[in-house]
Amino acid sequence: MKVRLIYIGKEDSGALESAVESYVKKIKFYVPFEIEAIPYLKNTKLAVDEQKRQEGQCILKKIDTSDYVVLLDEHGKEKTSVAFSQFMQQQMSSGRKCLDFVIGGAYGFSEEVYKRADTLMSLSQMTFPHILTRLIFTEQLYRAMTILRGEPYHHV
Repeated sequence: MKVRLIYIGKEDSGALESAVESYVKKIKFYVPFEIEAIPYLKNTKLAVDEQKRQEGQCILKKIDTSDYVVLLDEHGKEKTSVAFSQFMQQQMSSGRKCLDFVIGGAYGFSEEVYKRADTLMSLSQMTFPHILTRLIFTEQLYRAMTILRGEPYHHV
């Protein structure tokens, strides 16, 4: 199963992006993984609902009908690292071809994207900038893979 992280935004070139890339390399040892950026909309003077709608269309174009879609959303359920690893095991055993995790734009997701989602997951009740969200997510995905393999990275 391929795992993807899809997000609205731009790639950063700073230290946090380097950290994200280091986790991406580690994750690929365990599972096919890629990150796809959807560039910010050029016209930033759109009404919030219109911006979410247009971003939503871009997100939905990236997702196949057979993909399992997890929105990383403030309204989602929080999981412990162990519970997240169990979720990943269930998904990897499901026979699906692709598992998509999605980070929305500054205003969240459109109603169409919420309707397409299979589940919502929250990394925290706090709000983070996109680059930090990508870093937290990639670290937790790597941690989940090491938990599943019984490797010592995660200490209980």
